[in-house]
Amino acid sequence: MDGFEAIAASAVPLTGGYGGETYAVSAAGEDAVLRLYVRHPERAVVDMALLRLVRGLLPVPRVLDAMPEPDLEGAPPYVLTERLPGINLERYLETAGDDERGKVGEQLGELLVRLSGMPFLRYGEFSGPDLEIRSFESDLLRWFHTKVEDLGLARDQVESLTGVIDRIGDLEATGADRICLVHSDFNPKNLLVDPETAELTGLIDWEFAHAGSPYTDLGNVLRFCTDPVLGSAVLRVVRAGAPGLGDRLEERGRAADLWALFDLAARSGQNPVTTAAHDLIRRIADTGDLSGGRPDLDVVH
Repeated sequence: MDGFEAIAASAVPLTGGYGGETYAVSAAGEDAVLRLYVRHPERAVVDMALLRLVRGLLPVPRVLDAMPEPDLEGAPPYVLTERLPGINLERYLETAGDDERGKVGEQLGELLVRLSGMPFLRYGEFSGPDLEIRSFESDLLRWFHTKVEDLGLARDQVESLTGVIDRIGDLEATGADRICLVHSDFNPKNLLVDPETAELTGLIDWEFAHAGSPYTDLGNVLRFCTDPVLGSAVLRVVRAGAPGLGDRLEERGRAADLWALFDLAARSGQNPVTTAAHDLIRRIADTGDLSGGRPDLDVVH
């Protein structure tokens, strides 16, 4: 407990996410990141296993120390990792030029290709140090109806979204028959970049990772993207590097992202992302179209 108290004493909350459980600290003579697992203590062992699984394949931090189970005095589990270099990609993209955004988009595509090539045998959430898989809800329409009350939609909007979901069934029938590692929060706030070279240096925050669709992370990174330079670079690299994923990549990604969008939109008002997700769901419902008025980023058809 003494070691944990020494680490926690220098903790400074990190911005970017909305969980409030991640801190910048100094430990063992180097900058580090302390992640506490107060809300989901069982996730500590899973995150440790995932970081071991992908280390050397994806830009993830080394684990410096960990307490994967709560101690007898009630301190929550924690994982202490190195602090990777670079700045938050979301902030970097605000001022990056076309060349830099295109370079970043290509690297995002490369990471998506690598994730799509890490196979699992069935869909589900990870559990325990051996990443056992527990099945979860697999019917999008049923999932939608569990969120309808919190979404606050009019009857015609519910009917419109039901029609969108029905049409997604045809899209899924011709999609990739592949289950892979899904980061499930693959967006600029969880990526780091070297501002001098535009090289991606980190993919962080694996708390929602699971075994699922190769289109999920693609849909996540393109969810609020309106930049054709970045978006088309992502899609171009994924198309070339993972041809087994088929055509209509942008549409497939948006379809896979509906799971997360419904969940986020049902919590509208909690933070800017949940509010933006709710606005997007309303636009999809009002237009009856999966794009919801978002621009076509796929310049190669």
